[in-house]
Amino acid sequence: MDTLFTPTRIGAITVRNRVAMAPLTRSRAGMDGLPSPLAIEYYRQRASAGLLITEATNISRQARGYAYTPGLYTDAHVAAWKQVTDAVHTEGGRIVVQLWHVGRMSHTSLQADGAAPVAPSAIQAGGNVFTEAGFEPPSMPRALALDEIAAIVEDYRLAAQRAKDAGFDGVEVHAANGYLLEQFLRDSTNHRDDRYGGSIENRARLALEVVDAVAGVWGAGRVGLRLSPLSTAIGDTPLDSTPQPTHEYLVRQLGERGLAYLHVVEGQMHGDNGTSAIDIAVLKQAFSDAYIANNGYDRQRALDATAMGHADMVAFGRAFIGNPDLVECLRDNKPLFDAPFAGYFGGGAEGYTQFTQLAAA
Repeated sequence: MDTLFTPTRIGAITVRNRVAMAPLTRSRAGMDGLPSPLAIEYYRQRASAGLLITEATNISRQARGYAYTPGLYTDAHVAAWKQVTDAVHTEGGRIVVQLWHVGRMSHTSLQADGAAPVAPSAIQAGGNVFTEAGFEPPSMPRALALDEIAAIVEDYRLAAQRAKDAGFDGVEVHAANGYLLEQFLRDSTNHRDDRYGGSIENRARLALEVVDAVAGVWGAGRVGLRLSPLSTAIGDTPLDSTPQPTHEYLVRQLGERGLAYLHVVEGQMHGDNGTSAIDIAVLKQAFSDAYIANNGYDRQRALDATAMGHADMVAFGRAFIGNPDLVECLRDNKPLFDAPFAGYFGGGAEGYTQFTQLAAA
């Protein structure tokens, strides 16, 4: 049962244990996309994880859908992230950056010149996004023209190169949680009639083009991809009409490319893993390489998952917020500190790199 704490390889990345830190939006960057200087200490504190996956990071200004989230599309972003990766590597850790385009989950106030967000089709998203004015409904998106899509693929490629310049150990392509790549994948949000819509192959095309572009920079062995085939939470995004064959096709294509890992949110975000709409085991088999499991895992489930071969790594999210030493806590079966929600998004050090006042509250 100690498999969770043993070293392994995830693609070309050697990790010292099977505990991954899931991407966690913390809303502490500047509106210019520069990570807060506090991010250096935040990630350094958690470097005992086998693999740190950064908070979702915008590949362009257009990609942004939430205030105070970081970017990776300028030289200044590279310099700021380089301080983070250096700190993590000094502690012996490994860190990849999650590359993000939110698509329709944005607001005109977050876009250059107040432009409309972009999407595969002009379909209104539900829910809310976080702007400088607070939580607001997403703005109505416009459908991307066919000749615009290549530029988005290029933005991913450029962000991947900047990630390399910033000293990351690899990248994770965010194709989950109702954001742009998943919007293209699901027929509920993709009503296109060109080569990016209609058939499963067409709807998966953009995600695969992005993976190919990013792997051209890094090599496939340092590229992962995150999926959430069962989640509808963000943007009130309905499931695909045929989730099993749609995701099997995509995952099989990813496996043929030799990606480092597949990272799957195994149920409804922040909710139940018990739905039968899709067989996760079949997806894992179709991919055949390293698999990172995510969604509500506790210590025992993580021990079981790695010992029984269900997962090569288990990603923990909220548990890492209040427990920078989560690996040690899990190993020694120590009680975990449940960080107050008030410190999750925005603010300064409290609830981010220190917890004195919050713990006492």
